[in-house]
Amino acid sequence: MTKVRQDAWSHEDDLLLAETILRHIREGSTQLNAFEEVGDLLNRTSAACGFRWNAEVRQKYEQAVQIAKKQRKEKKRAEAKRIPEVTQTALPAVEPDQSDRQMPAYTKQAATPVVQSEASLSLKQVIAFLQDLSKEQRSYANVQLLEQENNQLKQEIEQLKQEKHVQGQQIQTIQEDYQVLIQIMDRARKMVIFDDQDSHEKPQFRMEKNGNLEHVAR
Repeated sequence: MTKVRQDAWSHEDDLLLAETILRHIREGSTQLNAFEEVGDLLNRTSAACGFRWNAEVRQKYEQAVQIAKKQRKEKKRAEAKRIPEVTQTALPAVEPDQSDRQMPAYTKQAATPVVQSEASLSLKQVIAFLQDLSKEQRSYANVQLLEQENNQLKQEIEQLKQEKHVQGQQIQTIQEDYQVLIQIMDRARKMVIFDDQDSHEKPQFRMEKNGNLEHVAR
């Protein structure tokens, strides 16, 4: 199954990565094997694990790495010392006969311990590792670019919100002014109508007792 996990590394992930690499160093294994083991556990590529170790985690465990390398050397020395002891113990003791006494003495040479070196990497594995690392670096760069664009969009959205708030206040002020203007115009219209009614009202008269017309005051 293709490993496509791209979420952020947690503290527990970093701790697992560091502990696995330190264990492989102590046991004489390679860091590439450690990256592959952690990748299987976390569903990440070995290149992603290697990039995370070299970019973020290694600097926090420099002292632990040195201690692990020292333990690896001590382990190899102990194994080298055990090999001659096992060889000498396995050989049966032989009583020298007369012919052996007449033969010239010779010096026994201790068996040379064979120390197993770290597993060599094939060119194909190295190329695959570098390709995965390059892809991971490009993905990391793309993530950073997307984060920058996201932050820029957030700033633009916040600016638009502020402009919208200001425009809303301006619209509210215009609506209030419009309502006041409508009220003023309505009052002015009513005053004009009343004045017209007063000016066009016909005079009223009434008949006096003597038969004369009298103007009736309003």
